[in-house]
Amino acid sequence: MNYRRDIDGLRAIAVLPVVLFHFGVSAIPGGFTGVDIFFVISGYLISGSLLDDLERGQFSIGRFYWRRARRILPALTFVILLAGIAAWFILLPSDLHEFSLSVIAASTFWSNIYFWKTTNYFSIDAELRPLLHTWSLSVEEQYYIFAPILMYLIYRYFSRRWLTVLLPITIGSFALAVMATWLAPTAGFYLLPTRIWELALGAMLMLKKPPALASRPAMELIGLAGFALIGIGFAAISESDPFPGYNALLPCVGTALLIYAGHRRPGVDTPATLATRVLQFAPLVWVGLISYSLYLVHWPINSFVHYLSLKTIGVPTILAMTVASFALAAFSWKYVEQPFRRKGAFTAPLPIFAFSASAIALLCMAGVAGALGNGFPQRFPDFSTERVRVGDWRNGVCFNEGGSRIEDWNLAGCTRTSGFDTNVLLWGDSFAAHYVSGLEANAQRIQANVIQYTYAGCPPDLTYFSYARPACTRFNERALSVIHDANIQAVILSGRWTDYEVRGFDGLQKTIDRLHDMGVKVYVIGQSPEFVADVQKIAFFAKREGAANTSWPMAMDPDINKRVLPFAKGATFIDPLAYLCDAAGCSYADAGNKQFLYFDYGHFSSAGATLAISKYWPSFAAGGEVAKAKERSPTVTQ
Repeated sequence: MNYRRDIDGLRAIAVLPVVLFHFGVSAIPGGFTGVDIFFVISGYLISGSLLDDLERGQFSIGRFYWRRARRILPALTFVILLAGIAAWFILLPSDLHEFSLSVIAASTFWSNIYFWKTTNYFSIDAELRPLLHTWSLSVEEQYYIFAPILMYLIYRYFSRRWLTVLLPITIGSFALAVMATWLAPTAGFYLLPTRIWELALGAMLMLKKPPALASRPAMELIGLAGFALIGIGFAAISESDPFPGYNALLPCVGTALLIYAGHRRPGVDTPATLATRVLQFAPLVWVGLISYSLYLVHWPINSFVHYLSLKTIGVPTILAMTVASFALAAFSWKYVEQPFRRKGAFTAPLPIFAFSASAIALLCMAGVAGALGNGFPQRFPDFSTERVRVGDWRNGVCFNEGGSRIEDWNLAGCTRTSGFDTNVLLWGDSFAAHYVSGLEANAQRIQANVIQYTYAGCPPDLTYFSYARPACTRFNERALSVIHDANIQAVILSGRWTDYEVRGFDGLQKTIDRLHDMGVKVYVIGQSPEFVADVQKIAFFAKREGAANTSWPMAMDPDINKRVLPFAKGATFIDPLAYLCDAAGCSYADAGNKQFLYFDYGHFSSAGATLAISKYWPSFAAGGEVAKAKERSPTVTQ
């Protein structure tokens, strides 16, 4: 294929917003969509390379992987080795253990599956995982497993009817991606089946090139429209929006239009469109050339800086990280990428395959050593963790973790306080269950029989469905029967609302409306504080910094409860942040009693639950709203 400078410029348009988004530049909330631009470009170029081999009669699976290995593995190995050295000196034992597992996953190209199972890309602690960004490389490598075979079959046996085969695959993958945004959003983000359509879009653009339009103004408009769609994606999409789904059309279609705008009509020497000339701007082309290395190096730099600070970083640090990323990327491109890709170098497949096998084996061995060594705790002899008192959540019965039958829940065993006239249902996920260890100490203040009805990762939302937790729907529906049979007068809904915002909170409002129809009083407890890491890690680094108090900045958006509130009409809304935090942050420990208020990044310990309930939980004492309603209507009907 002929080299196109504009595609390198397009790579720059893709990578720069990704870097800025990861570095916390809020002006580009949709910067992460740059990865989707890369997927379309990759599908376009890889298909072109394979088509060239097929047309020349030189098609070979071995030759294809030889080229891919030269392109991908040297820089990836270099960055993982550098990250491993940094991890040895920086990461605490449990995090080095997890990093070691991610090294194995990244070097064998299934890190998208590993991170799907272990973290959300937009979770508050995501930036503490130095190899999280390798998920996109794994998606591409998994695509490369079948792409050359499929192209060969279409070329040989389907008379090059590319669209006949690829278009249904693209449409099916896109439909799956749309459904996944509300059925299984984390899987939809990470996994290949919901990303194939992006790569296939680029492939179809290469294999069935639409003819360049004779109308110059039309081609100019196509290029400008491409820029507009990508720009809208960067500015209008945010991490709280469903993605990839419909929203991914903006960067993907925009990329396809820009690639198309750069097509030259055979035998016609026409000047390039304005969009193409912009993409051919020398600085953009240079950034595009180093874009692969820049993508690889920027995230570990970002991750380790955040790990050392465990709080929001300032502008000077962002500038320093940017300079360091470009410097290291330029070094990697010149001294790692280019020697392997230079024409005439490694022309025989055996040396490159031997290097690839050796590199993967070396990285896997290092990963296994780190995992078996439990992160080598002897590196930090002054770091230790204490057993934080959590209390009994009655796992498996009152707190279902997905492995128990819903029918195992029982009223007698899940009534956590007793001896009062009012029955109250605590309904939600683990961020509802974490209150139960503080109920007994506050029983006289609450003046109610609190009944625990909780399920891990399952919000108190009657409309919620997830393939990851399919029983959640039935669990929530059963709550209505519990409310009726147990003569519940009030319901407290609590959840990790930061997890569910991507789907919207309409279901919460519908649930509140349904409960009102049943005649019960409803309370909604908003999001409680979440920190970027386990509070014991925060305490360790705070002590090293000489911090004088136990307050630490939240890692989540402090306005989350303001966004939940409009969907809690008809309920009494309680904002925990107003009681537990101030402008400086939130206390992660009781300095006087030297007790941690959380046992991880955000779930209350017994001490934290006792404090939280004493500060903002509703009281159901005689004379209150619920008691008066009960006097007026002692029998609650469904």
